[in-house]
Amino acid sequence: MIRSINALTGMVLGLALVQTPALADEAGLSGAYLAANSAAAVNDYREAARYYAQALARDPEKPELLENAIVSLVALGELERAVPLAEKLFDQGTNSQIAALVRLADRIGDADTVPDNPDNLSAVGDLVNGLAIAWALIEQGRMSSALEAFDAIVAQQGLKEFGLYNKALALALVGDFEGADDILSAREAGPLGLTRRGIIGRAQILSQLDRAPEALALIAETYPNQDEPALNALAARIRTGDAVPFDLVSSARDGHAEVFYTLAVAVRGGAEDGLTLIYSRIAEFLKPNHIDAVLLSAVLLEGLGQYDLATRAYDRVPLDHPAYHSAEIGRAGALIASGEVDAAIEALRRLGKSHGSIPLVHVSLGDALRRLERYDEASAAYDRALALIDDPAPEHWVLYYARGITFEREGKWDKAEADFHKALELRPNQPLVLNYLGYSYVERGVKLDEALRMIETAVTERPNDGYITDSLGWALYRLGRVEEAVAPMEKAVELTPLDPVINDHLGDVYWSVGRIREAEFQWRRALSFEPTEENAERIRKKLTLGLDAVLDAEAEDAKIKLAEDG
Repeated sequence: MIRSINALTGMVLGLALVQTPALADEAGLSGAYLAANSAAAVNDYREAARYYAQALARDPEKPELLENAIVSLVALGELERAVPLAEKLFDQGTNSQIAALVRLADRIGDADTVPDNPDNLSAVGDLVNGLAIAWALIEQGRMSSALEAFDAIVAQQGLKEFGLYNKALALALVGDFEGADDILSAREAGPLGLTRRGIIGRAQILSQLDRAPEALALIAETYPNQDEPALNALAARIRTGDAVPFDLVSSARDGHAEVFYTLAVAVRGGAEDGLTLIYSRIAEFLKPNHIDAVLLSAVLLEGLGQYDLATRAYDRVPLDHPAYHSAEIGRAGALIASGEVDAAIEALRRLGKSHGSIPLVHVSLGDALRRLERYDEASAAYDRALALIDDPAPEHWVLYYARGITFEREGKWDKAEADFHKALELRPNQPLVLNYLGYSYVERGVKLDEALRMIETAVTERPNDGYITDSLGWALYRLGRVEEAVAPMEKAVELTPLDPVINDHLGDVYWSVGRIREAEFQWRRALSFEPTEENAERIRKKLTLGLDAVLDAEAEDAKIKLAEDG
């Protein structure tokens, strides 16, 4: 919905933890304080909150401690515990944005405390301030005043879309669906870039206006080929012919929650995840069943490395919610990241039984198994996903590509090659597929000219991809064009300097053009980047014997094996 977030990111930058080294020097306070800061630095909100509480027990009036404790508690999802700390800051006269946000969230629902008491909003910024007043006026039943408040926000530079979107939701809440659609359709004030939730809201509004075909067209045009559970469920309800109720916002409190969720979405990517999390957590506090806010918090926590908290957030999505399978897939990812691989695989297998008609469920299991190098099980999962797709579309190239990889790793080359070609049929010149297939041909010593053309096309498509550039250099090397191989191999190392295989390849190319010392340097670099034990042993042999001797020995071993195989 928001095309520029520069102004919005400034609204959250003040929420960062306040680091005050001088505090650590005061009267030996420092154990708990330093432990709290250390935990906060790695986003361990649970430990940070615990240690800040200990520090506050020794110095309960310190503003820096109070503010940092509030940040940790809100990020933890325990806003209720943060309220008394926020009140204490206000009693001290401290101007704190995070305290103001917590106090505002706590007092929403007590309508008289918001629009007529500006002190409650002094530190939250013009946008949150204005929207809080407008929604509180609606809560008081003062619709005309609320609309004036929304219009005042619309008139402010950079805030027009926020004001219009909230005004439309407010109109729909009170049953003025025509007025709401005038805004969302751009008839009233020009184009309004809607988020996914905005599309859901407008589709519900169109359904209430007996314009079901338009609602279905809106969903189809906005998400033509995506597995979007909430929109798919909404479209199914609309197709029944009954008017779908408008429930995106069911109360003024829901409107407040929507403000904070929309802010979180708008600033995401432009502010640190920990700061964005503050807004999504407040949205959850205001509307506990705001599943989009819950899922956003889970994703942010996962990105912050807080996998246990992310898992708990994903667990809050109920089984009967359209997004349940998305939440379970996210939970499995968090479990894998935290090292609980078996639990993740079991969760995905259970999901395959409860939601087995959804291809993404099987794809997710296949992807997890493939990363664990359990290729035969991964192939079977991809088989189940593809069996559910009657007419493969261009976006399904990635599924054939993934299954092609597992087939190739299983040694089922004919099946792998067929899947790679199917992926290219669906998405011609897809660089990842061209690279993998071309590199595989090179490694097998077959179709080398075709392989080179594929890899050259892949490089053209993705010129700054070190792995694809490495494939080009390696193909030229395997074709005996070693002088030509030097430049792309050197560029590959520049693009991906820490990869052991690419450095090893450059060493082989240098050796082949007579640059012996440089070759040995690259092989030693490759060893320092922790290659697989098999590759490490081969590199050590090259450093001891030279590449030519290693290749001769490998050729002899291949002859012996061939003879033994008959």
